[in-house]
Amino acid sequence: MSSFEERIAGETDHYFRRTKEIVRRFGDCPVTYAIFMRRPVVVCLQLAVAWLEAAARERGAAFDIDRRHEEGARVGAGEPLLYVTGPFAHLVELETICLQRIGAPCVAAYNAYQMSVDMPRTAFLAMDARHCAGAEMAGMMACAARVGSDAARRDAGAVGFVGTSTAATSRRFGLPAGLGTMPHALVGYAGSTLRSAEMFHEAFPDDTLTVLVDYYAQEVSDSLAVAARFPALAAAGRLAVRIDTHGGRFVEGLDTASSYAVLERHAPEAIRTYRTETELRWLVGTGVSAAAVFHLRDALDAAGHDGVKIVASSGFGPAKCRLMGEVRAPIDTVGTGSYLPERWSETYAAADIIAYGDRSSVKVGREFLLRDRPGPGGG
Repeated sequence: MSSFEERIAGETDHYFRRTKEIVRRFGDCPVTYAIFMRRPVVVCLQLAVAWLEAAARERGAAFDIDRRHEEGARVGAGEPLLYVTGPFAHLVELETICLQRIGAPCVAAYNAYQMSVDMPRTAFLAMDARHCAGAEMAGMMACAARVGSDAARRDAGAVGFVGTSTAATSRRFGLPAGLGTMPHALVGYAGSTLRSAEMFHEAFPDDTLTVLVDYYAQEVSDSLAVAARFPALAAAGRLAVRIDTHGGRFVEGLDTASSYAVLERHAPEAIRTYRTETELRWLVGTGVSAAAVFHLRDALDAAGHDGVKIVASSGFGPAKCRLMGEVRAPIDTVGTGSYLPERWSETYAAADIIAYGDRSSVKVGREFLLRDRPGPGGG
């Protein structure tokens, strides 16, 4: 048994293996599977299709894979994503692993698409690796970020996701290495934000310098100090400051009242509309709020550092990005792992056989899967 077949045998649901043996005993027949999602998604099927094609080659079988939508298309709940036709004995035990490669990528692609469309002028960096359950999931999420971004560029001219934080997934974006500069650990090691910037620039003088500025709760002061230390980089647009302030405190110089004042200057309608408690926190609360970003931008511009870019991270999922886009928060880049599906139960792809040979048949309640699709051989 090849390693490919060993993996299938070890990772597929046991009742599919039992079904394979029964079908072999009583006679194989061609079947057609319909695969769908129970929620709206952006189509991201390349991983699943490539795996099915590899399985067909491994088994010397012929599978007819009928993709119903282009990669990156927006598809509603219950709409078949693809139909797969082939020998029942070969297909039945492939369902488990195939569906694993469909559900989560399609939902993540939907999130990446929506975030990119809502903040079309902002670049996104996929920083989800630490949140993934291993390298295989990280690869699926990188693929989803790329597919969702490509669709957002097509539909809205968005910048979208421009890379990932690891070398292993960077190839999805045509890059030789991951993107990113420094974690909080380096700032702590250096002993000051400015010193961490100096260390990084000395080690990587040709790289754009992105400095993490929230470690010492001096987001504004440290941003200005770094910009003053590296005026040439600042003027050339090769210096960025990243705020990742946690939700336990306000950004330097802000409190609730002053945060409202900042929004009153820059986006007054944002605070004259009904907002949920969560939305208010994102607008004028602790952590990386819209007010915090405007406040930092104002300080940089006032000091003559309008070329310094702002990178924001911390909880930038679809809902927060929609709000930030609505108020036009001046964020140049978002670092996010929050495009990953929040509710894992929404990532469950489903498959049903809709035809056995020339006989159309599907379990009661799933007749909608028969739409536009006769059984193999006509009908």
